[in-house]
Amino acid sequence: MPKSIRSPRQPAKVVQLRKGATLETVRLCCPDAGQALLISESFGLPVLDGDGIRDLHQRLIVETADGLSEGLGERAMQIHLQRIVGAYVGSAYGAGQFYSRAVTEARDATAKTANDARDEDLDGPVGFDSAAQRKREFAADMALQSHALRMAAEGAVAAYEQVVGERWKPFERPADNVGQAVDRKAAQAQMAAFG
Repeated sequence: MPKSIRSPRQPAKVVQLRKGATLETVRLCCPDAGQALLISESFGLPVLDGDGIRDLHQRLIVETADGLSEGLGERAMQIHLQRIVGAYVGSAYGAGQFYSRAVTEARDATAKTANDARDEDLDGPVGFDSAAQRKREFAADMALQSHALRMAAEGAVAAYEQVVGERWKPFERPADNVGQAVDRKAAQAQMAAFG
């Protein structure tokens, strides 16, 4: 009689969650009001009204919720606002990451210009900016864009809390495990073959 092989006890299934961007991660990668002001002054760019942007977006979402209140139940409103606020926060986070990369490229290009032995990083012809200067100006533009989106996200999060009555958290969905689904289907097909 063949010996039956006992399989070791299967560990509990661990579901990995996809982490969404939070307002805290947005604040880490997007410039605050003081930094945005300094960048605006240093590069001769317009000074943004960050508080105005935040307040406008907060009012916009609160008024939208008021307009939808008769047609949506409490839970439906929460889900709807969860998605809207998530879009604002995700957009600001993406802009902040792009801004961070632009700053890194500007720093690298500026550091290269300090080396007198490099011909390719010298200033351009008269009347044209150097590549390093263009990268610094691009990073400054990205700073203001990411700051504006950060303020819009902060307004959206404040509106969510005002309407729903609880602090906004990103929705975390389980990570897709395509391989496991295929394995399970294959096992089912094989077992079906036995009858």
